[in-house]
Amino acid sequence: MRSPRWIRRTHLFRRDEYICSVCGASADAPWRECPSCGAQMRNVKYDPSWVDEAEDLSSILDDDW
Repeated sequence: MRSPRWIRRTHLFRRDEYICSVCGASADAPWRECPSCGAQMRNVKYDPSWVDEAEDLSSILDDDW
């Protein structure tokens, strides 16, 4: 079993969120312990989800003049 960690999800227009790899709970900061399941966190893994948000925004704003 892997050690518990936070998965950091970065967004374009809102704060980063941290997702527990054990229970899936969301937190506003990478706490040492998950407030939902109590898992002792070891590190943070980066998830570049903001890239998908940027592509969606780009497709909305794209003008074909």
